[in-house]
Amino acid sequence: MIRSRCILKQAPDHFIIKFKSFSSLLLHFSGSPSPIEEETEHDFASRLLSLLSLPDWQKNPRLKTLLPLISPSHIASLFNSNPNLKPQTALSFFNVLSQRSSFKPSVESFASLLTILIRNRFLNVAEKIRISMVKACETEEDARFVLSFLRKTNVDDGEEIECKFKLSIRCYNTLLMCLSRFSMIDELKCVFLEMLDDEIKPNIYTYNTMVNGYSKLGKVDMAALYVSKIVQAGLTPDTHTYTSLILGHCRNKDVDSAHKVFDLMPKKGCSRNEVSYTNLIHGLCEENRIDESLKLFHQMGDDNCFPTVRTFTVLISALSKSGRTSEAWDLFNRMSDKNCDPNAHTYTVLIDAMCKDKKVLEAQKLLDTMEEKGVVGSIVTYNAIIDGYCKQGKVENAIEIFKKMEKKNLKPNVRTYNELIGGYCRVDNIHKAMGLLNKMVKMNLSPSVITYNLLINGQCKRNHVDNAYRLIGLMKETNLVPDEWSYNPIIESLCKQNKVEEAHLLIQEKGIKVNDVIYTTLINGYFQVEKSDLGMNLFKEMVLTNNWSPNSWTYNSVIHGLCKQDKIQEALMVIGKMVKIGLDLETTTYAIFIERVLKRFDFYQARKIFIQLEASGLIPDVCTYTSFILAYCTQGMMKEAEDLLNKMMEKGVQPDTATYTVFIDAYCHLGQVNRAFDVLKIMMESNCEPSQHTYAVILKHLLRKKSGIDNSIPVNIVWKVMEFDTSLELFSEMVKVGCELKVNIFDSLTDGLCKENRIEEALRIVNHMLKIGITPNESIYTSLVNCLCSLKKFDKALTLVNTMVESKILPSLETYKLLICGLYEEGKHEKGKEVFCGLIDEYNSDEVAWVVLLDGLLNRGLVKRCFELVDVMEEKGCVLNRHTYLTLVDKMVPFSSSNYVFSRPYVDKATLEPESGHPKQEAKP
Repeated sequence: MIRSRCILKQAPDHFIIKFKSFSSLLLHFSGSPSPIEEETEHDFASRLLSLLSLPDWQKNPRLKTLLPLISPSHIASLFNSNPNLKPQTALSFFNVLSQRSSFKPSVESFASLLTILIRNRFLNVAEKIRISMVKACETEEDARFVLSFLRKTNVDDGEEIECKFKLSIRCYNTLLMCLSRFSMIDELKCVFLEMLDDEIKPNIYTYNTMVNGYSKLGKVDMAALYVSKIVQAGLTPDTHTYTSLILGHCRNKDVDSAHKVFDLMPKKGCSRNEVSYTNLIHGLCEENRIDESLKLFHQMGDDNCFPTVRTFTVLISALSKSGRTSEAWDLFNRMSDKNCDPNAHTYTVLIDAMCKDKKVLEAQKLLDTMEEKGVVGSIVTYNAIIDGYCKQGKVENAIEIFKKMEKKNLKPNVRTYNELIGGYCRVDNIHKAMGLLNKMVKMNLSPSVITYNLLINGQCKRNHVDNAYRLIGLMKETNLVPDEWSYNPIIESLCKQNKVEEAHLLIQEKGIKVNDVIYTTLINGYFQVEKSDLGMNLFKEMVLTNNWSPNSWTYNSVIHGLCKQDKIQEALMVIGKMVKIGLDLETTTYAIFIERVLKRFDFYQARKIFIQLEASGLIPDVCTYTSFILAYCTQGMMKEAEDLLNKMMEKGVQPDTATYTVFIDAYCHLGQVNRAFDVLKIMMESNCEPSQHTYAVILKHLLRKKSGIDNSIPVNIVWKVMEFDTSLELFSEMVKVGCELKVNIFDSLTDGLCKENRIEEALRIVNHMLKIGITPNESIYTSLVNCLCSLKKFDKALTLVNTMVESKILPSLETYKLLICGLYEEGKHEKGKEVFCGLIDEYNSDEVAWVVLLDGLLNRGLVKRCFELVDVMEEKGCVLNRHTYLTLVDKMVPFSSSNYVFSRPYVDKATLEPESGHPKQEAKP
């Protein structure tokens, strides 16, 4: 193993020691087994041999003790190292093991037994064993091993004559079926030719296997060639032959040709079977010709055929995917009438459809029913429910399913983790998502590009662009190539922060393949920073010189940007282009113009556009209605606003937070505070959660009323001037009208106050919520701790963090970073170290290094403390990705001393002497 090293000039000893310790955090991989493991397996084989050497080994008590410990690899090792073992003993021992349900012979163990049997010319039993070996293949790798072994025993060159055992017609046919099962089409053809070379005459089963093998891949021309060979051999194509051809045409997306073969079968004297029908039904379903497939399903009885579980499952799947859910369930319920029990695939199809239809609870009940009936779900079944919960933001429910799956010894796959990671990112819990990345690696699962893209998106949602870049680095370390979707969240995040030039430069420097999403994001970004010329240039470039045509979203971004700058004529010209290329105007397009016109309170023009919107068959959305309501309320036209609200709800469009907040603000302006609170009650009863802005609007009016000032207080200074008594008045008025005080309101108020560093008022609000029996949530604690850190009250912040941990609430890494750095800067090193020790087991090691060490301690120049915490990570068994490790080193080196010179802290294989394996001598700087 090559360790990282650092070359120093006049470097102090303690720094070298620290650096060497630090290097052990780099994650190394080794795939070769240790000598101890090999020796242990050899010793175990020796123990088995000693047991089998006894006369009555079957009755020996040692056998009962050893049986549960014996694996297929032990058997292969025993037989391969003892080729002279008595064949009767080897066979008996193998049979004893095979009778155990927990023992599943591998192809290697079969081969080791066959070697002994063939050497001793036990050929009758060897034939049965090799057929079993071929059937035992579970992977393409198994099939290749078996093929190689059988070819060696089939030799005809006089070498190793004792291992010679020519393949029979039955063995050839079984082998061909195996190769066909794994779609190993080249090997299939070779084995067929080898069979002919052996002068073994193919039978109908041989030819049908060849037809089926090519048909499965849609290679109907080649399949037809073997059909002609059937005729040339004087044989007659049978039901299996034609059924395979039906499959081939369907795989080739030529269902009409498949139907012709199906129709031809009775004319050729071949009866159709269940598979013939199912293959054609499946082909029709794939082409979305579901009604034709149902008609065929009902005709099965005419041929005395009965639907199989696969027939039902194919139709249920097609009906579910096309939204014909009730028909799918009717068919499912009919299965019992036909004495056909659903299998795991049938249930999975329905579970997946229910989850996609957001009926996850019902899907879970179906899973429970399935298991009660003894049907074992697959990883696909559980993934469907996990994905359903995650898409609804119910990640903890998904985690429960995940744990249930693990208890059933179903090993999660990459897709399972991707769904959970996506779920955590969806609910803005990037740290738990990063923790799952750790777990994936420990489970020897390789994260995919999708995994990293989900995490990059999650980091960018929190505006952690540096961490997103670091994830790109991790991808490259694992030989994954970032795609445009890897960079898109970074570009979007930069544009939201008004760093559109940096985003554009990133694309040019990295040579990122630009898609329509990236173009639109950049165009929107340029309009946002009021650089409409650059935005329009990009839009023109997209239209004229690229493969990506602007879509409705792109056009609407341009229209919105132009309208914001009052360039209405230019916006209308863009709409003209949009219509000219055949893009339909969307509700959003009309809403942009309506909003702009209403800024001037031009109700006549706005209503005219609204009528055009409805006349075009589009449905006005909540934003369109809210633009009118805001304009009406601003002008004091409350009746018009109320009438429009009623009309909007009659049309099935529900008000959102912005709509309700506009009414609350308007009623308060008119001095009708009671009506404003009535609206608040309606809002909460409609499950529309008031925002921080909603509460700020109410508070500004309560402050105005309390101060007696006629002029309205701007919303943006509410949190700077609000007193605790005003919040009590808000709570009192809410309770009067029957509003339930929930944690959300306390969260909004606490956050607003903490952002202004008004910690005393925030703490009084939290104390009040505790008095009335409401427990603070993670967001409230985070606001308080971050505020205390901002005010340099680190001991109080530490007390709150400990309270969070005791309450099973995990503080965010950002919060930990502020607290640890603050404690170290105040000289409270032991406390800082203690806090760090408490967090590293909960988070992804790389993310801890990024946030706390790189962005925290090193950014503040606390390099010595960083070294201390690196040692803590090493002691706790943490490992870092090589990219993280090198980034840390690059950041720490400049802090060491200007007198110290460092080389690159990693030894590449190219720097090694080719024979010695030692690093080359480097010239001293």
